[in-house]
Amino acid sequence: MSQSVKIGVMVTIPTYNESANILPLIAKIHQTDPSFHIVVIDDNSPDGTWKLVEELSRRDRQVHLIHRIGRRGRGTAGIEGFLYALEKKADYIVEMDSDFSHNPVFLPSFLEKIATSDIVIGSRAVAGGGEVGRGALRRLITGLANVYIRLILRIPVRDCTSGFRMFRRKVLEEINVATLTSRGPSIVQELLYRGWKKGFSIVETPILFEERAAGASTFNMKIIFNSLYMIPRFRFQYRNYPGVPSLK
Repeated sequence: MSQSVKIGVMVTIPTYNESANILPLIAKIHQTDPSFHIVVIDDNSPDGTWKLVEELSRRDRQVHLIHRIGRRGRGTAGIEGFLYALEKKADYIVEMDSDFSHNPVFLPSFLEKIATSDIVIGSRAVAGGGEVGRGALRRLITGLANVYIRLILRIPVRDCTSGFRMFRRKVLEEINVATLTSRGPSIVQELLYRGWKKGFSIVETPILFEERAAGASTFNMKIIFNSLYMIPRFRFQYRNYPGVPSLK
C-alpha cells in the first residue's frame, strides 16, 4: 500500500483564459520552492488553459487540476481550491492570481511570516510594497477601495483587496470555507473578514503587484460595483459571527 504524500504548501490558482501565463507561472513557483504543490482551478477556458495543465499534471505529480465545466466565477473557484487543499491535508494554503501580478518570488517571505501568524497577506500598502506598470486610475481605485473596506468592516489591514495570501490550514477549517457566500472577487474580503472575526492573527508582508504582460484582464466596472455592494452586506451578515460550524 502506497503512503500518501505529505504536503507542506499547496498553491491554489483560479484560471480563465490564461494559456499564455499558466505554465511559466507554475515553472516559476517550482523554481522558488520545488516542494510546493499547485492546484489550478479552471472554468473550462476556451483558450485551452486546462488542457495545458492537464498534460503537465500527467508528468508532474505536484501539479493538480480541477476542471470545471462552464465559467462559474472567482468565488466558487477559490472555494473549490481551498477544499481540495484541505482534502489533501496541506499544512499551508496559498491563493494567488494566474496572470503574474502575484510574483512567486515573494512566497519565501510568506513562509517566514506564517511561522508566527495565521494569515499572511501580500501587501502593496506597507513599507517596501507597491505596484508596477499600473495606471493612476487603477491605483486610485485600489486605494479608495481599501479605505472603504476598512471603514465598513473595521479590519486592521492596509491592503484588504490583495488576493495574494497564505493561510494555516486551521484557518480554512475553522471558518468552514464551504459556507462562504461570495461568487465573485469579493470572496477575498469575505474570507479575510471571517478570519479576523474568528480571532486569527494577520500580518502583511510587502509585495510588488505587477500589471499583467500577457492575456486579457476580466476586471470591469460591474465587478467593482458588485464588490462594493458586498462589503456592507458582509458587515450585516456576520454581525454575530463566529457562529458557522467548523469542519470536523
